[in-house]
Amino acid sequence: MGATVDSVATKQKVWGGGEAVKPFGASYGKMMMWYFIVSDSLTFCGFLVAYGFTRFKFADSWPIADEVFNHFPFMHGVDAPMYYVALMTFILIFSSVTMVLAVDAGHQMKKNKVALYMLLTIVGGGIFLGSQAWEWKNFINGTYGAVETKGGEILHFVDGEGKKLALADFADTSVHREDAALSRNDGSWFLGSKSTTSVSLNQVIAGLEADPNIRIRTQYTTPDNAHEKIVLSREESLARISDFTYVVEGANLIRNEFGHKTFANLFFFITGFHGFHVSIGVLLNIIIFFNVLLGTYEKRGSYEMVEKVGLYWHFVDLVWVFVFTFFYLV
Repeated sequence: MGATVDSVATKQKVWGGGEAVKPFGASYGKMMMWYFIVSDSLTFCGFLVAYGFTRFKFADSWPIADEVFNHFPFMHGVDAPMYYVALMTFILIFSSVTMVLAVDAGHQMKKNKVALYMLLTIVGGGIFLGSQAWEWKNFINGTYGAVETKGGEILHFVDGEGKKLALADFADTSVHREDAALSRNDGSWFLGSKSTTSVSLNQVIAGLEADPNIRIRTQYTTPDNAHEKIVLSREESLARISDFTYVVEGANLIRNEFGHKTFANLFFFITGFHGFHVSIGVLLNIIIFFNVLLGTYEKRGSYEMVEKVGLYWHFVDLVWVFVFTFFYLV
C-alpha cells in the first residue's frame, strides 16, 4: 500500500504541471509547438510520398524541371534553369539564420538586436512569398504553349535543330480562327473569353504544314536519357495532326502545357500548402516583432515567445528543402 502511494506521489510530482518540473526541460508552450511540428511533418511527409509514387508511375511523361522553372526576373527570354528557385531558397534559409540570431539575442536580453533580426526574418519571408507568387504566375501563364491530343498527350514543337518553338513562332495567324465553343465541363476555355488562347488549333496546324523544318516533340522521355524528350520525324509529325484536340497555354488544375497534368495539381497543392505555412509564419513574426518593440518580453523577463515562433520558422524552412529537392532537383 505504501509503495502504491509513493508511486502516485512520484507521478504527480513529475507530470503534475506547473513550473516546478518541466518534461525534458521544456515549457508547456515549447512542448506544444514540438507536438504541432511533429504532426505537421507527417502531413507533409504524406504529400511528398504521394508525389514520389505518382512521379514514379508517370516517370516517362513527367515534365523536365529545368524547362519549367527557367525564368529570372527582368531577364525575359533568357534560359536560366533553376537560378531563381535557388536564389529564393537561399533567401529562405538565410532567414533561418537571422531567426537563430534573434533567439540568441533574446537569451542575452538585447531588445534592439532581437527587433533587428526579427525584421530581417520578416523581410526574408516576404521576399520568398513574393518569389513563389512570381513562380506561380509564370507556371500558370506558360512559356511555349502546346497541343493536347485526343488521348491527353501534350505535344510541343521544335525546329530543325531541336530547339523548342512557341506556338506564336510558327502558327499561321493569317488563317481565320476556328475555335470550338466548349463548356467549362469540357475542361477548356470559353470561345471569346479573355482566357482564349493566343492562337487557334487550325492556325497551329496550318503553320506546322507550311514549315518543313518543324517537328513534334512528345511528352515522353527517351529510353536512354530521362532529361530528353522523344522528337518525331517530319512524316510522323504530320501524321499526328489528326489527333490534335486543344491548344494549351500555361498550366491549371485541368491542363498543363509542360506535360502530365498531375504534376500541375501536385505543384499547386504542395507548394501552395507550404506557402500558406510561410504566410502564417510571417504573420506570427510580425506580431512578435511589434511585441518586442513594445517591450512586452522585456517586462516578462523572457524572450521565450521568440524561441517558440523560431521553432516554427525553422520547420517551414526545413520543409521547403524537401519540397525543393522533390520538385526542382530530382
